[in-house]
Amino acid sequence: MPIVSIAEWNQYVGANPNVHLLQTGEWGELKSAFGWKPVRLVSGEKGVQILFCKLPLGFSIGYIPKANPNESLWQEIDSICKQNRAIFLKLEPDIWENDSPNYESRITNSQLRISPHNIQPPRTIIIDIRDGEDEILARMKQKTRYNIRLAEKKGVTVRAWEDLASFHQMMLLTGGRDGFGVHSLEYYKRAYELMHSKQMCELLLAEYEGKALAALFVARNGNRAYYLYGASTDEERNRMPTYLLQWEAMKWAKACGCEEYDLWGVPDETEATLEATFEARHDGLWGVYRFKRGFGGELKRAGQAMDRVYNPLLYWAYLRFMGNRE
Repeated sequence: MPIVSIAEWNQYVGANPNVHLLQTGEWGELKSAFGWKPVRLVSGEKGVQILFCKLPLGFSIGYIPKANPNESLWQEIDSICKQNRAIFLKLEPDIWENDSPNYESRITNSQLRISPHNIQPPRTIIIDIRDGEDEILARMKQKTRYNIRLAEKKGVTVRAWEDLASFHQMMLLTGGRDGFGVHSLEYYKRAYELMHSKQMCELLLAEYEGKALAALFVARNGNRAYYLYGASTDEERNRMPTYLLQWEAMKWAKACGCEEYDLWGVPDETEATLEATFEARHDGLWGVYRFKRGFGGELKRAGQAMDRVYNPLLYWAYLRFMGNRE
């Protein structure tokens, strides 16, 4: 059984530096502190990190976020899942639909089925940050460029921040205002502790005359950076602090050698629907689409999640449960 330790997994990631952030050892350790069990497998040149969520009666659900296991790994994956009494395993591939439109049909193993449910937001906006700053700014919408410069003109500054308790309070305020869930303070602290010392993340604060206005948690691995968490107060919003904050996060990612910046989640609709509807809707991810669209990125959709079923009866119960929640 090719199960490896965290140290061995980090060696694998070091040899494959552009694996997704959610496949890093640091992410697995973060999830392990909050109810998940990470198991890492390496066979030949391919590896995968599986997260198991415990259920009552000794069952579990397996989850492989943002990875593309090959056929040589599936026997080992199945064995681990059965040892952990997994009802099913959810795989979210690290691939874009448009880049590989026939991905699902090329899955040769018949035990994988297209899942009706994703865990991560499937659709996002990716910003190419390989060019110079002037070129990146030129691709943004005019209003977004204006707001970035307006924030600078109106005295907003951005700096690295370490006050996770204040960040959490700002997240609670934002979540209450905009209607989304917020992690515990311990979650954000653990994420920061695991990643910041390895230059994998930064917490940035936008302020005006010493007053905290907005904050952003950006993370990276290899050539990709991700806008994970953002928060803002209700004060001085006319100074457009969130625009300058996002721009400074992109500049941080670029300085770290990243080539793309993932804005992490917009409504799962086509570009035509998004553009026709965003001014009328503000619920869920619609509330952030107007903001994110201005940064000049490309709308992309990840390959649909797939499920590998080990207990058909309990999987059916899971689908019924999820259907009732929608």
